[in-house]
Amino acid sequence: MTMDMQTLYLIVPLAPLFGAIVAGFFGKLVGRTGAHGVTIAGVAVSLIASVLVFQDVLAGHTYNGTVYTWMVLGDLRFEVGFLIDALTVMMMLVVTFVSLMVHIYTIGYMKDDPGYQRFFSYISLFTFSMLMLVMSNNFLQLFFGWEAVGLVSYLLIGFWYNKETAIYANLKAFLVNRVGDFGFILGIGLVLAHFGSLDYATVFALAPSLASETITLLPDTPWMLMTVIGILLFIGAMGKSAQFPLHVWLPDSMEGPTPISALIHAATMVTAGIFMVARMSPLYELSDVALSFIMVIGAITALFMGFLGIVQNDIKRVVAYSTLSQLGYMTVALGASAYSVAVFHLMTHAFFKALLFLAAGSVIIAMHHNQDIRYMGGLKKYMPITWVTSLIGSLALIGTPFLSGFYSKESIIEAVRLSHLPVADIAYWAVLIGVFVTAFYSFRMYFLVFHGKERFHQGHAHGNEPDAHHDEHHGGKPHETPWVITGPLLALALPSLAIGYMTIESMLFGDFFGSAIYVADRHPVMHELNQHFHGAAAMGLHALVTLPFWLAVAGVALAAFFYLKRPDIPAAIAQRFKFLHQMLLNKYWFDELYSWVFAKGARVLGGSLWRRGDQGMIDGFFVSGTVHLVERLSRSLKAFQSGYIYHYAFAMLIGVFALVTWFARLN
Repeated sequence: MTMDMQTLYLIVPLAPLFGAIVAGFFGKLVGRTGAHGVTIAGVAVSLIASVLVFQDVLAGHTYNGTVYTWMVLGDLRFEVGFLIDALTVMMMLVVTFVSLMVHIYTIGYMKDDPGYQRFFSYISLFTFSMLMLVMSNNFLQLFFGWEAVGLVSYLLIGFWYNKETAIYANLKAFLVNRVGDFGFILGIGLVLAHFGSLDYATVFALAPSLASETITLLPDTPWMLMTVIGILLFIGAMGKSAQFPLHVWLPDSMEGPTPISALIHAATMVTAGIFMVARMSPLYELSDVALSFIMVIGAITALFMGFLGIVQNDIKRVVAYSTLSQLGYMTVALGASAYSVAVFHLMTHAFFKALLFLAAGSVIIAMHHNQDIRYMGGLKKYMPITWVTSLIGSLALIGTPFLSGFYSKESIIEAVRLSHLPVADIAYWAVLIGVFVTAFYSFRMYFLVFHGKERFHQGHAHGNEPDAHHDEHHGGKPHETPWVITGPLLALALPSLAIGYMTIESMLFGDFFGSAIYVADRHPVMHELNQHFHGAAAMGLHALVTLPFWLAVAGVALAAFFYLKRPDIPAAIAQRFKFLHQMLLNKYWFDELYSWVFAKGARVLGGSLWRRGDQGMIDGFFVSGTVHLVERLSRSLKAFQSGYIYHYAFAMLIGVFALVTWFARLN
C-alpha cells in the first residue's frame, strides 16, 4: 500500500478532530462562523477522503496495519491500527455523510444558542470517535472508540446543563452504558487471556482451533469459550445499541438538541454495537447459543419497543422508539447469521432515520419548540419541503416497496424465516407483527403533524428544549425553515429513496463485503436468500403480494382512520384498556424497576456499609477503639504515678528482681 493511501487513512479521522480542537479551545477567538466553518470543512474533507478510500477498496485494495505502537509488554503489543476493507469503508461513508448533513443543519438549528461553538466542537469530536471505532484493527482501539463515543454522547445529551431533565438523561445514558461496557471489557479480557493477542486478524485466525474449548464459570458447569466471549461482547452491544433490557437510556436522550438525536441515535453511536457484532462474525459463527441469544434480544426489542411508540406524544420520542425497534431488526438479522443484511439495514436506516429526526427538528423550530404532536396538525401547506421529506422518511421506515428501507427490512424478515435456529420462529412472528406496529405509529405521527385540523393555537407548549414557547405567543403562522435546515433534508431524502434499490444486489448477493464478513457453511441463510432473489425490481414487485406489505398498508390505513376520521376511537380504547395504556405510557415500568432495585438497592447497600463498615468498624473499632484503649491504658498507668519516692524505689526493685529471674532461667 502506498504512503499516499496511508496518509488518506489518517486524514479521515484527524480532519474532524482538528475541527473539534479549533472550535473547542479557540471558539471565542474564531467566533461562530469560524467554529462552524472549520468543523464543516473537517467533516467534508473526511467525507471526500472516505470516498477516495472507498474507490480504492472497490479496486481491490484493502489494508491492515499499525499506525502507532502505544506499549509493548513481553509478546503483547498495544497498538493503534487501521483495518480498511469493504465493511469499514461503508461505515466511513455513512458516518461522514450523515455527520456533514447534521453539521450544516446545526447552523440553522442552534443559531441562537450561547453554546454554539461548544456544540460544533462536540459533534465533530463525536465524528472522530466513531471513525476511530469503525477503522480499528484491534480490540484496544475498538474499546477506545467505544468509550469515546459514550463520553461525547454524555456531553451532548446533557448539552443544556441548566436543565435538570437533561442532566438526569445524560447520567442515565452514561450509567446504563457502563453496565454494557462492563460485559464488553470482560469479553475483551477473555479474548486476551485465551488468544494472547488483541489484533483482529490473529484472533480470527486462531478462533477455529479454540472452538471446542470450555471455561468454568460456576463449579461443575463448563461453558463453551466462544459462547461466553460472544455473549459478553454482545452485552456491550446491548448497552451501546440500546437493546432490551439496556434500552432505557435512549428515549431519555432526546433531551439533547435535535441534531445530536440524528447523529448519535440514527447513524452512528447506536449502530456501533451492530457493526461490532458484524465485525466479530468469525467468533459468533462458532456459537449457535450466542446467535440464539442475540436473536431473542433483538426480537423482544423490535416488537415491544415498537408498541411504546404508539402512545408517545413527543415528536422526537416517537422517532426514538422507532430507532429502538429498527435496532432490534438489525440485531435479529445478526442472530440469523445474515450479517450483511444487518449492516445493509444499518446503512439504509441511517439515512431515513437521520432524515426523520432532522425533519422533526424542522417542525419543532416552526412550532417554536413545542414538541407535542397533539398541538400540531395541518402543517403540510405551511412546510412543503419538511412535509414531503417526512413522508419519504416515513415510507422508507415502514418498508414501502422500492424505497431503501423496504429492501433491507424485507431481507431481514426473509432471513429470519429461513434461519434454522430454534428461536427463529418466535423471532419471525415478532418482526412480522412489528411491521404493522411500525406503520401504525409512524403514520399516526405523520397524520397528527401534517394533516387534519390545525391545533397549534390550543393549549400550552410541551417542549423539551429550553425557552419553549407556543406559536400563539409569537403570532403568525408556522413557516418553512431556512435552507441550512431544508437542504440537509433534501440531501438525505435522495438516499432514503434510492440507496436500497441501487446497492442490494452487490451488498447482499455480490461479493462486496468479501472476507470482511464470515458465515459458516452450517448457516446457509444468505445462500437461500440468494436463491429467492431475482433482481431489485422483481423483489419490489413481488412484495405487493406478500404479508409484510399488506401489514404495513393496514397499519397506515388504521392510523388514517383513527387520527383523521375518528380521533374519538383511540381515546375510547385507551379508556377501555386503561391498565394496558398506562403500562405503555410508563414504558413497562422499567425505569421504576431499575430505580427501585438498583438505585435504591445501591443506596441501601451503601448506607449499610457506611453504618457497619465506616462508622462501626473503621471509626468505631480502629479509630475510636484505639483512642479508648490508649485512654484506658493511660488511666491504669496513672495509678503508678503517685509522686512518692519509695513507691518508685519499690517498683525498681521488683523490676530488677524480674530481670534477674528471667536471666537466671535463660542460663
